[in-house]
Amino acid sequence: MTPALMSGKDNDVWGMTMPTLRQQLFRVKPVPQQGESPESDLKRTIGLFSLTMIGVGSTIGTGIFFILSESVPVAGPAVIWSFVIAGLVAGLAVICYAELAGSVPVSGSSYSYAYATLGELPAMGVAACLLLEYGVAGAAVAVGWSQYVNQLLFNLFGFEIPHALAYAPEEGGIVNLPAILLLAMCCFLLVRGTGESVVINTVMVCTKIGVLLFFVCVGVTGWNVDNFADFAPFGFSGVVAGSGLIFFSYVGMDAVATAGDETKNPKKTMPRALIAALIIVTTVYVLVAVAALSAQPWQEFEGQTAGLSAILENIVGAQWPGTIVAAGAVISIFSVTLVSIYGQTRILFTMSRDGMMPKLFGEVNPRTLTPVKGTIVVTVVIAILAGFIPLNFLAEMTSIGTLVAFVVVSLAVIILRVREPNLERGFKVPFYPVLPVLAIIGCLWIISNLQIITIVVFLIWTAVILGLYFIFGRKSSVLGKQRAEQERIGGTDPAGGKQ
Repeated sequence: MTPALMSGKDNDVWGMTMPTLRQQLFRVKPVPQQGESPESDLKRTIGLFSLTMIGVGSTIGTGIFFILSESVPVAGPAVIWSFVIAGLVAGLAVICYAELAGSVPVSGSSYSYAYATLGELPAMGVAACLLLEYGVAGAAVAVGWSQYVNQLLFNLFGFEIPHALAYAPEEGGIVNLPAILLLAMCCFLLVRGTGESVVINTVMVCTKIGVLLFFVCVGVTGWNVDNFADFAPFGFSGVVAGSGLIFFSYVGMDAVATAGDETKNPKKTMPRALIAALIIVTTVYVLVAVAALSAQPWQEFEGQTAGLSAILENIVGAQWPGTIVAAGAVISIFSVTLVSIYGQTRILFTMSRDGMMPKLFGEVNPRTLTPVKGTIVVTVVIAILAGFIPLNFLAEMTSIGTLVAFVVVSLAVIILRVREPNLERGFKVPFYPVLPVLAIIGCLWIISNLQIITIVVFLIWTAVILGLYFIFGRKSSVLGKQRAEQERIGGTDPAGGKQ
């Protein structure tokens, strides 16, 4: 190109105004209007009940089976209120999710919502949160699954998988083989088709809810009111700190919003599934916490492994109740891992369709109508993490990723109400704008109580993903190419707004 063609204050090229860097970074993806259907090669097979079970299945997992041993020593019996506070904050965010799910019913969850409201660069920041959340959570729960498998095998058959094949190298083993096998089974189900996967997930979710209700029924038989005498030994600060730990148990709610392209009648189904899943999850959590604390002094929770099984064995004086709970944990963690891989692949699918990730993640198998290649790649990466690296120290990372995503979703509701007031909405947040603002404040409040190292590592990870965007995504953006073509023809402003 000659210098003459590059001259001009407005960067005109052949009469075409080149978009500025700011316009590129904050270009907004159009929201599908009434009667429009987002393009997708995925098959719509998920109904209300199955979608609700995806939300419940990805949420009720390792959280309730492990979190009491970490949160009770911090809050005491008042951890019950920690569950309530975490549930309320999650509930405010879920209500905001429900409105956006009914307004922007596509895969990608809060990444898609940020792209439609805040712009391309913020959307990539949210994508960093989601990729971290699903990747680390999927590996961590797979590691936890192997521990419960060993306990179940010992209770039933009197033997365990050798230490060398059940733990990562840093834990004295060679490889965590059960974790890798679990991920392989989940991958097999997902590549066969979403319809089969959601049916199996629904069966597993109903089973584990039944096991937890069994724990509640047996647990209350050991009720001792004296266990609640010193209700809040660490005061309100302990309750808040407990909420920060417990929020890890609510990270799966985001999974419902990753299924927009595969949900039947998404504008109505997704909001209803989100709210129904939240009600089921919070109710089960509070019931389990009350039953556990009523049967065992809070001082005995610290350092306790497989705590729910141990509580029942102490009450009954036999091993069989603990075996039932261990079996429930095996099923529970299986379903969480399944949904974690599912959510990760659907986010990458949406990003690939937008040009933010390589095309491989957006390719759909014509027979199964699922992103087979992307699913295999995601599974291999998570399996390497789960098989060879202990990830317990990253548990809080899933919480901060979800909390930041919740903040963005709540902010997106406010922005979309202003920008698209006439957009068809299957559900509207009540008491707007009070509830979205409260959701933002609540999430930031919990983030402020997380460890500093967690926040620092999260910022570093986000910076890495944003760096990849500047290297790859900004140039390959489908939206950017569409805007450039429209500008070449002479249709619209490169920023995407009206002239």
